[in-house]
Amino acid sequence: MRGPLGAVIGRYPSSDGSVPIDGGIIRHNRKCRDVVFLVIFIAFWVSMIVNSSFGFNQGNPLRLTYGLDYKGNVCGDKHAHPGLRELELRYWLNPNQVYQSGLKDSPFKLENARTICLLDCPIPAEDSLNWVCDYPEGDIRLSMDDWIDRNYDYFEFLTPEMRNSSLQLQGPCYPVLFPSVNVYWNCQYLARVSNMSLKHWQQMGGVNINEDIIIDKSIHKMVNSRSAVLKRYMADIGKSWPVLIVCGGLLPLFLSVIWLLMIRHFVAAMPWITVSLFNILIISVTLFYYLKAGWIGNAEITPIIGVHDPYYHVSARELNHIRAAAVLMTFVMVVAILTSIAIVRRILMATSVLKVAAKVIGEVQALIIFPVIPYAMLAIFYMFWISSALHLFSSGQVVQNNCNSNCCAYDLVSKRVNCDRCCGYSIHYTPHIAVAIFFHLFGCYWATQFFIAASSTVIAGSVASYYWARGEASPEIPFLPVISSMKRLLRYSLGSVALGSLIVSFVESIRFILESIRRKLKIGGTTPDSWYGKAAFYSSQGCLRSIEWTIKSVNRNAYIMIAITGKSFCRASAIATELIMNNILRIGRVNVIGDVILFLGKFCVSLSSGLFAFLMLDTHKYRSAHNKISSPLFPVLVCWALGYVVATLFFGVVEMSIDTIILSFCQDSEEHQGTAQYAPPLLIETLNDQNEMQRLTQ
Repeated sequence: MRGPLGAVIGRYPSSDGSVPIDGGIIRHNRKCRDVVFLVIFIAFWVSMIVNSSFGFNQGNPLRLTYGLDYKGNVCGDKHAHPGLRELELRYWLNPNQVYQSGLKDSPFKLENARTICLLDCPIPAEDSLNWVCDYPEGDIRLSMDDWIDRNYDYFEFLTPEMRNSSLQLQGPCYPVLFPSVNVYWNCQYLARVSNMSLKHWQQMGGVNINEDIIIDKSIHKMVNSRSAVLKRYMADIGKSWPVLIVCGGLLPLFLSVIWLLMIRHFVAAMPWITVSLFNILIISVTLFYYLKAGWIGNAEITPIIGVHDPYYHVSARELNHIRAAAVLMTFVMVVAILTSIAIVRRILMATSVLKVAAKVIGEVQALIIFPVIPYAMLAIFYMFWISSALHLFSSGQVVQNNCNSNCCAYDLVSKRVNCDRCCGYSIHYTPHIAVAIFFHLFGCYWATQFFIAASSTVIAGSVASYYWARGEASPEIPFLPVISSMKRLLRYSLGSVALGSLIVSFVESIRFILESIRRKLKIGGTTPDSWYGKAAFYSSQGCLRSIEWTIKSVNRNAYIMIAITGKSFCRASAIATELIMNNILRIGRVNVIGDVILFLGKFCVSLSSGLFAFLMLDTHKYRSAHNKISSPLFPVLVCWALGYVVATLFFGVVEMSIDTIILSFCQDSEEHQGTAQYAPPLLIETLNDQNEMQRLTQ
């Protein structure tokens, strides 16, 4: 049975009723709590550093964008042998190998076909035959620059033996018979052979060339594989780092501070402004998805890079993903607009609650500036995390394939046709890399939750200082209550914050894993057929979401009681839950409506980040050359997520102010027979007039 907290969080009264001089605000016998989980969190950070160092040592982000040549070099790598700087396009030299790899049940795979890296995709000549020759080596006394200037053609320098092997499609030179176009840094064959070039090839005695749509589909299938699309999405994040800094970092910082200042000075109008702005922004973001999906205007994303024939049309998975996102955003937009209309009548309640928070912010003005500290720490962490994530995703090992294909090519160094080293190279990902990536993702979520929880605890301690000092002279409030609250957190409660953030991260990870399993079962057609099976299948997901929401809510209130009482996380959660359950009818509706407005405010900031990300990614820089992104989907989602995290840090000032004041009010009322002694008049007026407020808004 818990005792009264007035003496703990207020002052200890003396026997004559006066207040002793040595008392203090929220000062009592505190001690370090949940130390074991602080040790676990420190060990986790050490593991994150070790895990990231593995990625930096083994990874190469160029692999996420560019392919490998027949020597295992990454196209565009200036450190390769030979140097491939600016040679970023992968080209398949032998069209018959491409055709053979596309045949059903063929043992020959496209990754074993002979490829080299070029500056641009070759096109057939109109009145002659163009050639693309292998990298100059051996007796071919050409530099790489001269080879590029000659359009990769040194057929005239070949010996009769070399010319004969070239006519057998064994190199070192290969005919350019099919037009090709740059599709995500791969020269995509178009299945329409040049009649003039083919005629010259046949007159020279070249072997038969296979012509079929298969030659087109073979490369297209490889370019659009799931692994290739995922790598391009990760590469998009690396290429759009200026967008992430501006739209994911600076813009939400500016908007969040503006929102806090407006809450401070224009609190009555802010709920209406927030709801209206939310609807405008969600409609705008949805329209941008429609624009990029090609359903509005002609700004449809294309996998083709650079100038090309407008009659060429190449589809890609990225476009399907954009269209799926557009459909999802349409559904979210409709639900959001209807919900915002439904709460219009309740906005007066939110206004009354926000007035209390505005009063607190006005008294403790350092709260507006404080979130900059966790923001700066998170910004440094995210820069490190994204960089190491790119290296981890590309940390596979380049190994030669194990194949039995019988294909031969002329070796310029040994001066003969070699049939022993036909197999190409691919990037091999071991299972421990997948574990490292999952650990890295979990670490990001846990660290984010930890910083948010620490920020919430500091804010709660500052606001509690304000509340429990209202019955005393205002000079007794610490000059900087935020500094005092930070000291208490760092000295006593970091372990409790680590435990609370770990619980949220763990539950969220379990929900993500179960959701992935559910999707795989749905795709595989193994979902339960019976009514009971389906009910259990979907209700489990609903229960898990409810548990996740409940834990987040309990955690937030637990951080408040940790800041006030200095108890351990579990004990603080129990105290907070008991207070809420005893006063659920008194504070429930007002607090819920206030949370909805704050939630919409966070979405306003994050949607603004996503909208401006769309605008920046629509510029020429990200639509051409090597800076081209495959799709705006991932960068926009990352900017949206970063914007939401930043908004959560800053909006936590208002959110935690409301929750701390209300919990303190409940405790104050319990200790004084239902009449709060420390509550500011505005809060008493707000909560006592709730019945009248409900009558007016019905």
